[in-house]
Amino acid sequence: MKYFLSLILAISLWCTNVLAQTTMVNIRSDVYDFLSRQAQKGNIVFDDIIRPVSRLKVTELLDSLTVHQNQLLPIERKELAFFQKEFGTSLKPQTWSNSETPKFFKKDSNGRLRMLSVEKEKFKLNIDPEIEIGYLSSDTQSVKKISRGINAWATWGKHWGFQFSYAEATESGTGLNTSKQFTPETGVVLNTNAGKKSINYNQIKAGLYYSWKKGVLSFGQDNLLWGYGENGRQVLSAKAPVYPYIRLSLDILKWLRFDYSHAFLASNVIDSNQTYSTGNIVFGGEHIIYRPKFMASNTLIFKPVKGLDIAFGESVIYSENVQFGYLMPFFYLKGYDQYSSAGRAQAGANSQLFIQVSSRNQIKNTHLYGSLFIDEISLSNISNSQKSRNQLGYQIGASITDLLIPYFTLQAEYSRINPFVYANLNPAQTYTSNSQVMGDWMGNNADRMLFAAKYSPIPRLRLMARYQFIRKGSAGTPEQQYDQNNPQPPFLFGLQRKEAEFLFKANYELINNVYFMGSFGVTSRQLAPSFSTQSFQSISVGMAVTL
Repeated sequence: MKYFLSLILAISLWCTNVLAQTTMVNIRSDVYDFLSRQAQKGNIVFDDIIRPVSRLKVTELLDSLTVHQNQLLPIERKELAFFQKEFGTSLKPQTWSNSETPKFFKKDSNGRLRMLSVEKEKFKLNIDPEIEIGYLSSDTQSVKKISRGINAWATWGKHWGFQFSYAEATESGTGLNTSKQFTPETGVVLNTNAGKKSINYNQIKAGLYYSWKKGVLSFGQDNLLWGYGENGRQVLSAKAPVYPYIRLSLDILKWLRFDYSHAFLASNVIDSNQTYSTGNIVFGGEHIIYRPKFMASNTLIFKPVKGLDIAFGESVIYSENVQFGYLMPFFYLKGYDQYSSAGRAQAGANSQLFIQVSSRNQIKNTHLYGSLFIDEISLSNISNSQKSRNQLGYQIGASITDLLIPYFTLQAEYSRINPFVYANLNPAQTYTSNSQVMGDWMGNNADRMLFAAKYSPIPRLRLMARYQFIRKGSAGTPEQQYDQNNPQPPFLFGLQRKEAEFLFKANYELINNVYFMGSFGVTSRQLAPSFSTQSFQSISVGMAVTL
């Protein structure tokens, strides 16, 4: 590890003569949608294939829009000013206080109300509450959620940043989905065994960052997102609970970016050899040890012309021990896997390849995107149904904004994940963490067709209507996946469900990071074996104060 850190710090000496301290922006912040739409209109170039994005880059993009405000709609100019209260601007000289005395419930230098803030000699600290109150009612469940905690972030000196958030959440009611399976909602790790009418869990995120002109080195615990998707991402999503990681992001050239990460996952696979007796009968008299699990990933993003991004990435899920080869950025991970395993599948890791293509405003106001996730493929037999092993997923989508009326967007998207994608013969090397898939929440052997309309009639009010149709087949068995003597089962074999959903959502950000939300949904579901139609409605309301 010390050699790895030395390598990273050597790279970080690149262009360190500018003020570049930063933290990361919450992956659920509305500023992503705002900037994505501006990139779709050609007003900025937004590098967001991998999220989270640094606050520094968000500030720079907001500054760029400020300089060209004549290109924005009146509603967009108001939203721009609103976001700059949160992310600040470098267009005006920064005024620093000479006092170390914290300010409580007062506005900071950007005009943003803070619970606690300190700004002194290039040191900035902000602490805000995190509160979420929600209620969901449907024909099958009635759930209340209360979450409370704090968010804190700080920057100091030329290069350092830090952030931390903690919240304790309780859900109570009938029909609780304790496993969070087959839902885009992020999975949780329960503090205690699930009760019949309530569950309790913590949500913890943290990060330490060293930034410079050309990049950011992160040590954090959060979700990493890779690619695009309106209701699911095939490579990396926010489905699994947060996990610790090391990440290096570099802007090598104007047309070339690089991103590396090494994550420490939770296998939930018990290591029977390491598990030992505690000498008593409490909790079964055993201290359980889980198999260690890790993920390394590299991505190169090419920008051949304005508006066109082409990303090539690879990842490896491996277990047992941290291996130096996977700690090396710019390394061919699959090649190291073949070297370390001597080419034997029983000794190897679980590797993936993926591609993302994104075109913004090359057709006016339009975003076209597509991704390919390759878990396993046999190119020589790709069209032979008897011998093919096309364990891959793909997604294509398109959206057009300012259609007929300003701030109105239409989107269509199709996602398909073939059988056995995300699976592996070694249960400690599946594409999961804490038993939740890290890619699309549908899992493998499934597809989804989606149509969405979005509209903002006034600043900070987001309205969305969405229809999606999902089909889901059997996950299959390892024997079916690796049987070389029989053809792979067809797509959607062992069909389990068909589901159609219409959803309407409204989200209003009253002041910075204070949200009011509501939704109404109608779902029609058919489950095996009878496939009789079940229909139900749901309604939810809530508010949140978050970083």
